[in-house]
Amino acid sequence: MTLQRIVLIIITASLALALAGCGAKEADNNVQGGASQAEDSTTKPEETPPVKEWPEMPKMSIDTSKSYEAAFVTSMGEFKVELFAKDAPQTVNSFVFLAREKYFDGLKFHRVIRDFMIQSGDPQGNGMGGPGYNIPDELNNGHTYEEGVVAMANTSQPDSGGSQFFIGSGKDVEGLNNQPIYTIFGKVSEGMETIKAIASAPVGPGNSDMTDSKPVQDITITSITIIEK
Repeated sequence: MTLQRIVLIIITASLALALAGCGAKEADNNVQGGASQAEDSTTKPEETPPVKEWPEMPKMSIDTSKSYEAAFVTSMGEFKVELFAKDAPQTVNSFVFLAREKYFDGLKFHRVIRDFMIQSGDPQGNGMGGPGYNIPDELNNGHTYEEGVVAMANTSQPDSGGSQFFIGSGKDVEGLNNQPIYTIFGKVSEGMETIKAIASAPVGPGNSDMTDSKPVQDITITSITIIEK
């Protein structure tokens, strides 16, 4: 099996965010249950905050004549991403919207492949989640897959991106240039050492991959701050 084929399987295998993610999320939200009859009626079980979802993608709010940068703070360090607002305006607009809504705060890097990419943006942490809407592809926008590139993950179907994204962590990501189906919307401008550190974290089984890719210990996004200039 070629590297290109493996790459496509790895990224798309867990990305049923458009096809199955919403259904899975809905089922999870419905299985909250009430307090056990043995519990004191005055004691309420701790509730998990509901996952944020929106019925449609956000209206355009960024100014493509300005520059945008995303400053990431993670459990393994910090890095910054230059966002390509002019070249992928709808994708960047969605990412900026979600970041400002604190959507990404606390989410895991659920898929890590050392010389290929690190992936996050899923509120379920298993590759099945999304924001409740999809965004259109913005392909062939003048950028290529290379180390440090930031691109949308999808189900391999057109216009199926949502909130999940990946960051190229090594040379293997260049294999995607043979069949570009993931919108490139940014590139790491500072802190590539943090990306490398995340990509080098120990991993094991747990994702629907042909290789181990789930971090053994949680690696999370603490916050993303959008800088507009």
